[in-house]
Amino acid sequence: MNNISKNQVSLAGEFAVLSQLALHGFDANLTLGNTKGVDILLSNPKTGKMRRLEVKTHSHNKPFMNKRLGKILGKWRMDKKHESMNDDDLFFCFVSIEDQTDSFEFYVVPSKVVAEYVTWTHQHWLNENSKRKDTPMRTFDIGTNEYRYDHKVPFAEDYKRKWVLLE
Repeated sequence: MNNISKNQVSLAGEFAVLSQLALHGFDANLTLGNTKGVDILLSNPKTGKMRRLEVKTHSHNKPFMNKRLGKILGKWRMDKKHESMNDDDLFFCFVSIEDQTDSFEFYVVPSKVVAEYVTWTHQHWLNENSKRKDTPMRTFDIGTNEYRYDHKVPFAEDYKRKWVLLE
């Protein structure tokens, strides 16, 4: 996987999410870039609910210790715009592709959780050092409840393969 582009990694993540949605009974379609801030539109035939899903994918990611936050299982790049993406029908699916096995892990997270966390971590980062300049770059992290954090970090155990949140 070392030779594939970021775009190919993103597409692989989106198609992997589509396959999982189909296996869980959802009707889902890629937006093909025609809908801002949304990669997949989905509906639940049982409930009639419509949802929007933004997919963020990375590969070559391994758990690590972050000086500020503690043990992090996954980290995804985000943007300032994600601080205001707070909608009950909008979810994020964070996809991690394991480098050696090409296996996938999925974390389904409500947009409100993402917006609050991205806002908090960026502000915390700025407050740590007054010489830092504000940038539009943000990050979203997934931690584990096996580790004691000084700050609230979204836990993998709460969002790992939680397709039920989309119902």
